[in-house]
Amino acid sequence: SLYDLAQLFKVFGDLTRIRILWALNESEMCVCDIAVLLNMTQSAISSAESLANLVKNRKEGKVVYYSLIDDHVREIFDQGLIHINEK
Repeated sequence: SLYDLAQLFKVFGDLTRIRILWALNESEMCVCDIAVLLNMTQSAISSAESLANLVKNRKEGKVVYYSLIDDHVREIFDQGLIHINEK
């Protein structure tokens, strides 16, 4: 369990991954929309692995849409922001 917890926090420790999660916190998006929003290449978005336990996808034709898997990710963001704003 501690290993899995460390892996979860590792995702939140990577700026690229946290930017992707932040974008998905706002709405469901395809890789092309995330890339435009974050000014990144689609390959950079796709290579941000380790999001599998935090993101779900659905396919519509050839386009895959991504969204946060549940409200726990939002809660982690909320708690983290509360913590850093307490200074």
